Amino acid sequence: MAEFTHTTNPFGGVIITPDALTNSREEFQRLLVSSLASWRSQGYKVVWLQLALDRAALVPIAVDYGFVYHHTTDDYLMLTLQLVARAFVPPYASHYIGAGGVVVNDSNELLVVHEKGRVGQGRYYKLPGGALHVGEHLVEGVVREVFEETGITSRFMSLACLRNMHGYRYGRSDIYFVCRLKPLSFEITKQDEEIEECLWMPVDDYYRAETVSFFNKLIVRAALESPGVVPTEIAGYRDPDTVEVFLPSGTAQIF
Repeated sequence: MAEFTHTTNPFGGVIITPDALTNSREEFQRLLVSSLASWRSQGYKVVWLQLALDRAALVPIAVDYGFVYHHTTDDYLMLTLQLVARAFVPPYASHYIGAGGVVVNDSNELLVVHEKGRVGQGRYYKLPGGALHVGEHLVEGVVREVFEETGITSRFMSLACLRNMHGYRYGRSDIYFVCRLKPLSFEITKQDEEIEECLWMPVDDYYRAETVSFFNKLIVRAALESPGVVPTEIAGYRDPDTVEVFLPSGTAQIF
């Protein structure tokens, strides 16, 4: 019985080889029918179908045979089919990841921004920061975001706290990391596209400002009064280029 070229995983899944797929709708349908019959008879549980954008015309055929969308990227569409009812399909990414930087200079002034498009009266000052890029370490991402919005270069010091929030963009959840950074430069060059105003504000003024939320005041205090956790390399624990670990200072030396 003819089948698509494929690989399998340890969880009863069949992964159709994307590069082996035909552009012919008729050939795709013929092989799909044959493949599904064969994989069901062999006891497989889930079929994974990745389609490059130039093969998107095959989606309606796959949907007709029970495939559903799993996720998309800029380059492909991923669909799945449960050959066995209620077979487990790992969900796609559930969270956005963002970070804000608590940057305080030697004059006890906090680096803050007021974003463009903010509704309401008064200036709403918040920490500079933003979303991490795919594959970007937290340490690198928050330093980059602070620089892009304010022009201030900095060094990562510690991770102070985090907030997990649900019901964010497109129904996903959002994790926001609050990081303590040490400024290495002091002259501000704000990002004109997104930032209305950027300045060094005395920390005490920030705490007293009526237009600053209680949450923002609290996380700044946490970053300034708590040592937080620091980036820690653990010998033999995977690749530091792909894994970040944050622990209390000195933890890795206790064994």
